[in-house]
Amino acid sequence: MTDCPLCRPDKETVLWSDTRCRVILVDDPDYTGFCRVIWQQHVKEMTDLSDAERVRFMTVVFAVEQALRESMHPDKINLASLGNQVPHLHWHVIPRFADDAHFPDPIWATRKRDPRAIRADQTRLAEQLKRRLGDLRQMKTRR
Repeated sequence: MTDCPLCRPDKETVLWSDTRCRVILVDDPDYTGFCRVIWQQHVKEMTDLSDAERVRFMTVVFAVEQALRESMHPDKINLASLGNQVPHLHWHVIPRFADDAHFPDPIWATRKRDPRAIRADQTRLAEQLKRRLGDLRQMKTRR
């Protein structure tokens, strides 16, 4: 798929990456700290990955969740893997706050309020991801 926006990224803020996946900060003013974990190769479904690749991918997703919890202290973290518009494996990791634009509904629901200004400390988040995922780069993933 040559027109996949996840295969050909443009202007991404990459917080962490290795040969298998990358973590980007999504530019969404309503949801600061919103991250996306993207499998580097164009793969459509989780079951297309080997068991080891799935474990590796989810290790990164869970590390992002933990880093967001530690750095932003959200009321909830939403994890979502949809891929309906872009059939390329990626997970959304979204910190949620009781006073965000849609809480407690999903972020694609009708807006309930204007959210308070919350800003993710991008540097701190990237440092926590490097600390949590540093050893993962040495981990071998077999197909």
